[in-house]
Amino acid sequence: EVQLMESGGGLVQPGGSLRLSCAASGFTFNDYDMRWVRQAPGKGFESVSAINSDGGRTSYADSVKGRFTISRDNAKNILYLQMNSLKPEDTAVYYCTLSGKMPSGQGTQVTVSS
Repeated sequence: EVQLMESGGGLVQPGGSLRLSCAASGFTFNDYDMRWVRQAPGKGFESVSAINSDGGRTSYADSVKGRFTISRDNAKNILYLQMNSLKPEDTAVYYCTLSGKMPSGQGTQVTVSS
């Protein structure tokens, strides 16, 4: 059974940083492309960033390009999202997913507010 457990969210002031983690289990992590998506209050899911199975290729939504960095540790089965220069519009629940799949974990809340 695929299990994805997100952590690292919290309340941060505009301009601050957070590092999200996603612990994966129940599947061969290094076989799969992964993605971070987010859902702001009252809105649908938005793809934030993606990374291929070996970490050699990444992509980002225009809204986060230059501020967020996705990475993975295939030895530890963990996906990361480093978020810098956070803005109030980044406020959302963040989920990690296998690319092409809907979120299945609890997500982690990120709130950017002064």
